[in-house]
Amino acid sequence: MSTCSTSAPPDWARPDPATCPSGGDWAEQYLQPLADVLGDRVRLDAAVTGVSRTGRDRIVDAGRQQQPFVVHFTHADGREERVFARSVIDASGTWATPSPAGGSGLAALGEHAASDRITYRVPDLKDPAVRARYAGKRTAVIGSGASAFTALAHLADLAKSGDGAGTRGVWILRRGISGSTFGGGEADQLPARGALGLAAKAAVDEGHADVVTGFCTEGIKRDAEDRLILVGEDGRRLDAVDEVIVLTGFRPDLSFLNELRLRLDERLQAPVELAPLIDPNQHSCGTVHPHGHRELSHPEQGVYLVGMKSYGRAPTFLAMTGYEQVRSVAAAIAGDVESADRVELTLPETGVCGGAGLFDDPGAGQADEGGCCAPAPALVQIGTGISVPASATEAPVPGGCCGS
Repeated sequence: MSTCSTSAPPDWARPDPATCPSGGDWAEQYLQPLADVLGDRVRLDAAVTGVSRTGRDRIVDAGRQQQPFVVHFTHADGREERVFARSVIDASGTWATPSPAGGSGLAALGEHAASDRITYRVPDLKDPAVRARYAGKRTAVIGSGASAFTALAHLADLAKSGDGAGTRGVWILRRGISGSTFGGGEADQLPARGALGLAAKAAVDEGHADVVTGFCTEGIKRDAEDRLILVGEDGRRLDAVDEVIVLTGFRPDLSFLNELRLRLDERLQAPVELAPLIDPNQHSCGTVHPHGHRELSHPEQGVYLVGMKSYGRAPTFLAMTGYEQVRSVAAAIAGDVESADRVELTLPETGVCGGAGLFDDPGAGQADEGGCCAPAPALVQIGTGISVPASATEAPVPGGCCGS
């Protein structure tokens, strides 16, 4: 591993820190200029297929720490290559491995067969072809986080536009509606995040989206008109939809790290020292205590999972967390332990915490008042647009699967 200094291109302008860039903005305004400066140090159109210690699989102890890492990767044209390194930072994220629609963490029956009508990311409705796909259609949105808020808000905007008449969303939730469902709103210390929840609430309040609660998806079937019907674990069959947007989170791809000795939490697949700080079973806050290279380390010295991948399956990652992680890890690799240990990270609070996080366990302990885990607000009844027993919308389905 070599260390080099780079400078920004002369025509580069630092992005406004007060703005909230989209993924496209981020790539165009920051990542591409950075790649241009780094030149051939960046391998484009390449996929890492494996990381190991040179001459040592994960079983061998002898001389392990003295061996450099070897990284195998494949170019788009099929050519294979390898590089050697003193340290490995895996910042590959989880974007390519979205979680499925099924309430058990597995794909719902029929989900793969219906893949032509399902997307696992917020659709870009500025794209004319994508816009036409959803305009005037009935679309199910499965998920309860910021991505689901964004999709609902975008569908509502499409419904109110000249070319989107008849567009309607169906929001599928695995739990009931409460005062915390739409996030912290104006109490959120990150205004843009709070605004997403308010926009989703407006989409429901204004009638652009129906809400189905207490629903764990078990199957997806096609009807005689080639529309999709979602079937729940409790046997409910929802009215047919034209499209499905699954926004149930992401999970890390650990397949190419199989020959390394990692220490990951058995539930979150996050580093064990970090997992308790972000575990959604314990809290649903967007805050996390300061952490750096020590919490991100593994038995395989010199390996770090950073960024969204470090959170495993936890859903509350913010980019500013990744920035500080990388700064701390880079300082540790450079030998500046003092700087690496000086981690300063104060994340904006969400303004709401349900105590039991994703699963809203009715028996979970709640603080009497104030603080991070104040009592969860009482359930609010919202019509689902289908005929179901009252108990199905007033309480989570037993069994623990219905948490978000």
